[in-house]
Amino acid sequence: MKKIVVFDFDGVIHSYTSGWQGVEVCDDPPVPGIKEAIHGIREAGYCVCVYSSRCSSIEGIGAIGEYLQKHGIEVDEVSMRKPPAIVYIDDRAICFDGKPETLLEKINNFQVWYK
Repeated sequence: MKKIVVFDFDGVIHSYTSGWQGVEVCDDPPVPGIKEAIHGIREAGYCVCVYSSRCSSIEGIGAIGEYLQKHGIEVDEVSMRKPPAIVYIDDRAICFDGKPETLLEKINNFQVWYK
């Protein structure tokens, strides 16, 4: 069985400093160090997949593919579907700790790392 690590694109690979500009527009630089981190993860034997809301269209998948190629970031797949994985890396996620009673507080206090 493949050990899959799924990366979100905007805010994790693409720095997303300009915010949403459209499905085909991803002009901001990569997050510093992400290329090397992904390389190391792949070297460790993990399959790296990129899944993003951009993947809802062929144009978005193409834009991600072009971005990765332009910046020399190698991944194993860019997918329209969110594959089962051992871990998901996303800038807009809250890690569930088994305590549902704390979720509303976590949602209310949530901030992305780059703000």
